[in-house]
Formats: sequence, C-alpha cells, structure tokens
Amino acid sequence: MSDLKLIETYKGFLEEYSPEKLRHIPDQGVWSINQMYDHLIVVAHEYLDSVEACALAVGEQKQGKTEFGEYLFNIGGFPPIKIKLPDEMNAPPDNTKMKEDIMLELDLLMKRMKELKKIIDDINPNYKDKHGGFGWLNAQEWFDLVGMHFRHHLRQKYELDQQLSV
Repeated sequence: MSDLKLIETYKGFLEEYSPEKLRHIPDQGVWSINQMYDHLIVVAHEYLDSVEACALAVGEQKQGKTEFGEYLFNIGGFPPIKIKLPDEMNAPPDNTKMKEDIMLELDLLMKRMKELKKIIDDINPNYKDKHGGFGWLNAQEWFDLVGMHFRHHLRQKYELDQQLSV
C-alpha cells in the first residue's frame, strides 16, 4: 500500500470515532486516538522538513545510518515494539482537535507529500540530514519514514480500538 493510500485509510478510520471516543484516554500514560493522530501528523511534517533540508544541502554527507537505522531500512519499517522516547521528547500530543481539523491536517500533509514526491528523485542522495536515532538519512529515506511511521502506529490504533470497543 502506498504511503498516500495509507493516509487515506487513516482518514477512513477517523470517521468511525465519536468526539468522546476520539479524546478518550484509556489509562495513565496511554494516548487517545486524537493524540495518536496529532503525533503522526507532527512527526510526518518533521520528516518532510528534513526532506526539504536535504534538497537545500550544499555539500555531500559521507556519513550514513546508525546500526539501528540500517536495521530499520533493511526490514522496511519499525520493529513491532513500543518505542519510548526520552522524557524531554515525550510531551503528550494535543488532545483537543476536532475530527474536521484532523482531516484537514491529513489533507494538507498529503498535499505536501505529493509536492515533495515530484522533486525527490532530483535531490542528490548524498545530501543528508541527521536523525537522532537513525543517523544520516537522504531525502528519499526521510520521505519513506513517513509511511513507516504511519504503519508502525497501526498496532497502537488497533490496541486503542480494543479498549474503546469500536
């Protein structure tokens, strides 16, 4: 499934939730569906910012991915584990958005992805931007992370659905 098709699927999922279910936090330290969507959108834009940083780079970067970054791209996605970020990077995502706002943000994300997809093949693959955990990634790798991240959070969505009895 293409990344854009995957985001369309997330839009379809979003239709299933009432405002109460969208914002329901099942347990302390567990995100709501709303927070999961907010996290996905915010991180996707951060990844796309790095695609743009690669496009604007002025020199080639010889360094590559970390060992975990190599592993991630070799398997084509995040491993089926929960990833805990350091506390300073782990502020709870926004839980106040309306469904319509999330839909609009997903549409804007898809529009941005379509625009960047048009230029990505023209970006030198040795122009890179550094990821804190995965090392130096080129524009295509940053772009691919968007879909990997959305696929990774499907497990979380299904777990939250179980708790909501959707």
